[in-house]
Amino acid sequence: MRITLYVVGVLCLLIGGVWFLQGVNVLPGSFMTGQTKWALYGGITFVAGIAMVIAASRRVRLRTKPAGDRSR
Repeated sequence: MRITLYVVGVLCLLIGGVWFLQGVNVLPGSFMTGQTKWALYGGITFVAGIAMVIAASRRVRLRTKPAGDRSR
């Protein structure tokens, strides 16, 4: 689950970055170029990607034994 969150988060960062740059007319060559709605969509996707990467890095693995159990 952790690796999946990382991969999806990084993909959202990349896609969101491209959409934002196309929306603000920095990356030409698409129907999205120069349209502010794509800049907004890209910004939202980028922020979601950041949140996913942070969530994946903070995720703690669950223990299989209770903390007080010292038997093997």
